[in-house]
Amino acid sequence: MNTAQTSFSSNILAPANAPEKVSVEGLEDKWGLVWEKDGVYRFRREANRENIYSIDTPPPTASGSLHVGHVFSYTHTDVVARFKRMSGYEVYYPMGWDDNGLPTERRVQNYYGVRCDPTLPYVEGFKPPFEGGDNKSSKAADQVPISRRNFIELCDKLTVEDEKQFENLWRKLGLSVDWTQTYQTISPAAIAVSQKAFLNNLSRGEAYQSMAPTLWDVTFRTAVAQAELEDREQPGAYHKVGFDGPDGKVFIETTRPELLPACVALVANPDDDRYKHLFGKTVKTPLFEVEVPVVAHRLAQIDKGSGIAMICTFGDVTDIIWWRELDLPNRAIIGWDGRIVEEMPDAIMSARGKEIYAELVGKTIFSAKQRIVELLQESGDMIGEPKPITHDVKFFEKGDKPLEIVSTRQWYIRNGGRDSDLRDRLIALGKDLNFVPDFMRVRFENWVNGLTGDWLISRQRFFGVPIPVWYSLDANGEANYDAPLVPAIETLPVDPSSDVPAGYTESQRGIAGGFIGEMDIMDTWATSSLTPQLAGGWIEDPEKFAKVFPYDLRPQGQDIIRTWLFSSLLRGEQEHGQLPWKNAAISGWILDPDRKKMSKSKGNVVVPAEPIDNHGADAVRYWAASARLGTDAAFDEGQMKVGRRLAIKLLNAAKFALSFEVPAGATEVTEPLDQAMLLALAEVVREATAAFDAYDHTKALELSEKFFWTFTDDYLELVKERAYNAEGTLTAAQQASAAIALRKALHVMLRLFAPFLPFATEEVWGWWQKDAGSIHRASWPVAEELTEGIDAGNVGLLDLASIAVGGVRKAKSDAKASMKAAVESATIEAPAAVLTSLRLLEADLKSVGKIQSLAYAEGDEVAMTQIILAEVSEA
Repeated sequence: MNTAQTSFSSNILAPANAPEKVSVEGLEDKWGLVWEKDGVYRFRREANRENIYSIDTPPPTASGSLHVGHVFSYTHTDVVARFKRMSGYEVYYPMGWDDNGLPTERRVQNYYGVRCDPTLPYVEGFKPPFEGGDNKSSKAADQVPISRRNFIELCDKLTVEDEKQFENLWRKLGLSVDWTQTYQTISPAAIAVSQKAFLNNLSRGEAYQSMAPTLWDVTFRTAVAQAELEDREQPGAYHKVGFDGPDGKVFIETTRPELLPACVALVANPDDDRYKHLFGKTVKTPLFEVEVPVVAHRLAQIDKGSGIAMICTFGDVTDIIWWRELDLPNRAIIGWDGRIVEEMPDAIMSARGKEIYAELVGKTIFSAKQRIVELLQESGDMIGEPKPITHDVKFFEKGDKPLEIVSTRQWYIRNGGRDSDLRDRLIALGKDLNFVPDFMRVRFENWVNGLTGDWLISRQRFFGVPIPVWYSLDANGEANYDAPLVPAIETLPVDPSSDVPAGYTESQRGIAGGFIGEMDIMDTWATSSLTPQLAGGWIEDPEKFAKVFPYDLRPQGQDIIRTWLFSSLLRGEQEHGQLPWKNAAISGWILDPDRKKMSKSKGNVVVPAEPIDNHGADAVRYWAASARLGTDAAFDEGQMKVGRRLAIKLLNAAKFALSFEVPAGATEVTEPLDQAMLLALAEVVREATAAFDAYDHTKALELSEKFFWTFTDDYLELVKERAYNAEGTLTAAQQASAAIALRKALHVMLRLFAPFLPFATEEVWGWWQKDAGSIHRASWPVAEELTEGIDAGNVGLLDLASIAVGGVRKAKSDAKASMKAAVESATIEAPAAVLTSLRLLEADLKSVGKIQSLAYAEGDEVAMTQIILAEVSEA
């Protein structure tokens, strides 16, 4: 923890001005306006680097729907930010909006009923068919085609509206974000940062272009990276198909018979005795009569199907590996739209094969499969009926149809998938990063070690960061992809689809001897991976960037360790040669009450505004903060009710504690019980601080809350008669001791709770410490505030008093008597050494328990015994 504390003045003896009736209602609006007006959370950039704590805040997808999971994880970050600010740091806590990419495009399509067609001209003043409402449709056939520029204008318009909703939610929740430090992942500044990083990658040889098999989403018609894949269980069927071999039929079992025209080989495991005699020989494909070799490869599974498989270009990721490692030809037949392409593989020579292929052209994968199966059954090349199965199929995480593999020219960034030295450096950096909790580190390492290729960053979409290159055209109009034209860094941002490279004019676009612009945009993670640079002002404000980078904290969800955390760490290593942050705080999942992960597809998402409206922001924050990092937590309104009760109790207890006058000139806490309470609270401060320093906010909350309830249930009851001194029988010092102890304890407890209950604590602070400024700029408490001048020998007395009070309460409850009922006599039993300490508490114990006569006896443990109620004895 930083030893330099925020400078503020406080006076615990200051008069308080509590309202007649306290309430948590309306505190969010009241204090939100004050914090904004006073700039409480404004980053003070004049601070030295060692006194700055910077947070690489996750930029929420502005086009995504809000759910209570956002509240859960962002609260975890906010309690840390508030703790660090109170610990003397200037906290750099920006907020970004992740605007670009497929989620925004899809939302715009559905919201406005449009789709992008780059071939169409721009329409000035275009009005979409509708805006939201019940008419929206996700079917492309129902959507009006519009130009790319018109489409991007609608994207810009809708994201602004979505961002307002997020900001309103964050403000209502009480996030201590500096709202002057915001950014968008599609703003000109963000585009410039992303393009500069790409050009630096290109100049260092870390970015390259390649024509290669690519995982492809046929709905969105874009390439998909490994990090965006997800396996989904789908129905399928095995088809037993015979190839003509040198010794008769060779049967394979395949789920993709429609790829027979793309078959380039059969493959079996080199140790499979059934097929060793075929290695090096050829077989002929059914229907198309193409001779293909039989090859051996270690990935062929002896116990799967017939043990021999066909290699097609391309049915799955394993086909790509076989194709690449065995140096096989490419006979791709699937187009960008997921239909069979018109261009027939040259290897198909027979008249019958050409006739069948011509029949397949333009068909979807499903229709082509149906027709091929019919033909195989007619020809006798398929044995039996298809055998139904379920198997894992790769999907784009945001897609609705299985991915296909097509050959396309794409841009890649080296990520260690094919470079062991880079992979080792990334693993080493991961070991230097403090993962909280630590077991999340293995997810990062497993991802890095499991990479099979470089990071595919180009996307064939519209709303995103343009890849900043052009290509010269030769005399025949052919593009020179091997020597892209690049802009100067100072000219960024650029859009190659409308900007012109140096040395050319717009009139030369698309003509022989001229140029063409790159039309692809970057994968959204290629921009999001640069949030440290975006938020810190890498290009725009290098002075600020030097003060906040590397960041102290990257908070994020566990599901994007493989995407956001990994890609950010990769860019940090490539651009700066270091980690972009020191700590990574990983939140768990938010589950529904049945312990199932919330998702829109399951229909179990809770809109976050509802629980905040129903229970209050402090209550919702309490629920969120009750879960540790990396731990899943259920949506629990019962826990929110507990949080609301805590906030209300804090207001009431504070009003009560501040209601006692402190005798003039009194400044000391002299009574043993009061000193014991402060000593117990000092230990809470030590442990809560250590917990926060270890990013265990939940333990800090638990410690503070446990003490608070002991304070209100036992200590307040024990000392209130002394603090009132209604009968005037006590000395001024005895009364003052109670009143001052109450104020000291309240002053510390408010600050302990401030990160969790920012509204209730600010409310109390405003009654009493208004001249000291916001509680959220006050110093985090230290134990020495409470222990100075206190007799350490009184430690533990509060626990003893609580046990004794509990015994009296139980006796009255068992007798069904009022808690105010008088006790004629009672005996405290305890070990001899403890009895001496308990005698120090006699006056307060007799007062709270209404005990007329209190005796002492030795016993094995502390207990209140032989309790005789006055009413009973008189009866």
